[in-house]
Amino acid sequence: MCIFCKIVDGEIPSNKILESEEFLCFHDVNPRAPIHLLIIPKAHVEKFQDASSELMANITPFIQEVASKMGLNLSGYRLILNNGEDGGQEVPHLHFHLLGGTKLSWPHFSPKETHKSL
Repeated sequence: MCIFCKIVDGEIPSNKILESEEFLCFHDVNPRAPIHLLIIPKAHVEKFQDASSELMANITPFIQEVASKMGLNLSGYRLILNNGEDGGQEVPHLHFHLLGGTKLSWPHFSPKETHKSL
Protein backbone atom coordinates (compact mmCIF):
# COMPACT_ATOMS: atom_id res chain seq x y z
CA MET A 1 0.00 0.00 0.00
CA CYS A 2 1.41 3.42 -0.95
CA ILE A 3 2.00 6.22 1.57
CA PHE A 4 -0.96 8.27 0.29
CA CYS A 5 -3.31 5.28 0.62
CA LYS A 6 -2.09 4.91 4.22
CA ILE A 7 -2.89 8.59 4.81
CA VAL A 8 -6.39 8.07 3.35
CA ASP A 9 -6.90 5.03 5.60
CA GLY A 10 -5.74 6.97 8.67
CA GLU A 11 -2.66 4.78 9.24
CA ILE A 12 -0.41 7.82 8.80
CA PRO A 13 -1.49 11.18 10.23
CA SER A 14 -1.72 14.26 8.03
CA ASN A 15 -2.56 17.91 8.49
CA LYS A 16 -5.85 17.87 6.56
CA ILE A 17 -7.25 20.98 4.93
CA LEU A 18 -10.32 19.59 3.17
CA GLU A 19 -11.88 16.19 2.65
CA SER A 20 -14.75 14.91 0.55
CA GLU A 21 -16.04 11.45 -0.24
CA GLU A 22 -13.65 11.20 -3.21
CA PHE A 23 -10.70 13.50 -2.42
CA LEU A 24 -8.34 14.61 0.30
CA CYS A 25 -6.18 17.71 0.68
CA PHE A 26 -3.39 18.00 3.24
CA HIS A 27 -0.16 19.94 3.86
CA ASP A 28 3.00 18.68 2.17
CA VAL A 29 5.58 17.62 4.79
CA ASN A 30 8.37 19.16 2.67
CA PRO A 31 6.89 22.54 1.66
CA ARG A 32 8.38 24.56 -1.22
CA ALA A 33 6.21 27.64 -0.61
CA PRO A 34 4.42 29.26 2.36
CA ILE A 35 1.36 27.24 1.32
CA HIS A 36 2.13 23.83 -0.18
CA LEU A 37 -0.73 21.36 -0.26
CA LEU A 38 -1.24 17.94 -1.79
CA ILE A 39 -4.57 17.02 -3.34
CA ILE A 40 -5.25 13.35 -4.00
CA PRO A 41 -8.07 11.05 -4.98
CA LYS A 42 -8.90 8.67 -2.15
CA ALA A 43 -9.03 5.77 -4.60
CA HIS A 44 -5.57 4.65 -5.68
CA VAL A 45 -4.75 5.92 -9.16
CA GLU A 46 -1.05 5.62 -9.91
CA LYS A 47 -0.57 8.47 -12.37
CA PHE A 48 -2.30 10.96 -14.63
CA GLN A 49 -2.24 8.53 -17.56
CA ASP A 50 -4.45 6.20 -15.51
CA ALA A 51 -6.98 8.87 -14.46
CA SER A 52 -10.46 8.77 -15.92
CA SER A 53 -12.07 11.83 -17.40
CA GLU A 54 -14.75 11.53 -14.71
CA LEU A 55 -12.14 11.69 -11.92
CA MET A 56 -10.52 14.75 -13.49
CA ALA A 57 -13.89 16.46 -13.89
CA ASN A 58 -14.72 15.78 -10.24
CA ILE A 59 -11.35 16.86 -8.81
CA THR A 60 -11.47 20.27 -10.51
CA PRO A 61 -14.15 21.82 -8.27
CA PHE A 62 -12.47 20.25 -5.22
CA ILE A 63 -9.17 21.96 -6.11
CA GLN A 64 -11.00 25.24 -6.68
CA GLU A 65 -12.66 24.92 -3.26
CA VAL A 66 -9.28 24.30 -1.63
CA ALA A 67 -7.80 27.39 -3.33
CA SER A 68 -10.74 29.50 -2.12
CA LYS A 69 -10.57 28.10 1.41
CA MET A 70 -6.86 28.98 1.58
CA GLY A 71 -7.51 32.49 0.19
CA LEU A 72 -5.49 31.82 -2.97
CA ASN A 73 -8.30 32.19 -5.49
CA LEU A 74 -7.72 35.95 -5.80
CA SER A 75 -3.94 36.25 -5.34
CA GLY A 76 -3.07 33.23 -7.47
CA TYR A 77 -1.37 29.90 -7.05
CA ARG A 78 0.52 27.22 -8.93
CA LEU A 79 -0.97 23.80 -9.56
CA ILE A 80 1.57 21.09 -10.43
CA LEU A 81 1.07 17.49 -11.47
CA ASN A 82 4.18 15.37 -11.96
CA ASN A 83 3.58 12.28 -14.09
CA GLY A 84 5.94 9.31 -14.09
CA GLU A 85 9.63 9.06 -13.24
CA ASP A 86 10.91 11.53 -15.86
CA GLY A 87 8.16 13.95 -14.85
CA GLY A 88 9.39 13.98 -11.26
CA GLN A 89 6.60 11.92 -9.69
CA GLU A 90 7.99 10.60 -6.40
CA VAL A 91 4.89 8.90 -4.96
CA PRO A 92 3.05 6.48 -7.27
CA HIS A 93 -0.38 7.90 -6.45
CA LEU A 94 -1.93 10.68 -8.52
CA HIS A 95 -1.49 13.98 -6.69
CA PHE A 96 -1.55 17.68 -7.37
CA HIS A 97 0.72 20.15 -5.61
CA LEU A 98 -0.99 23.47 -4.89
CA LEU A 99 1.54 26.17 -4.01
CA GLY A 100 0.93 29.77 -3.06
CA GLY A 101 1.15 32.40 -0.40
CA THR A 102 3.94 34.32 -2.16
CA LYS A 103 5.02 35.39 -5.64
CA LEU A 104 6.42 32.16 -7.06
CA SER A 105 9.52 32.00 -9.23
CA TRP A 106 9.79 29.61 -12.16
CA PRO A 107 13.02 27.60 -12.11
CA HIS A 108 12.50 25.54 -15.24
CA PHE A 109 15.18 22.94 -14.67
CA SER A 110 17.57 22.00 -11.91
CA PRO A 111 21.30 22.42 -12.67
CA LYS A 112 21.57 18.65 -13.26
CA GLU A 113 18.97 18.72 -16.00
CA THR A 114 19.68 19.66 -19.57
CA HIS A 115 17.44 20.79 -22.37
CA LYS A 116 17.02 18.01 -24.93
CA SER A 117 16.42 19.22 -28.46
CA LEU A 118 13.49 17.70 -30.27
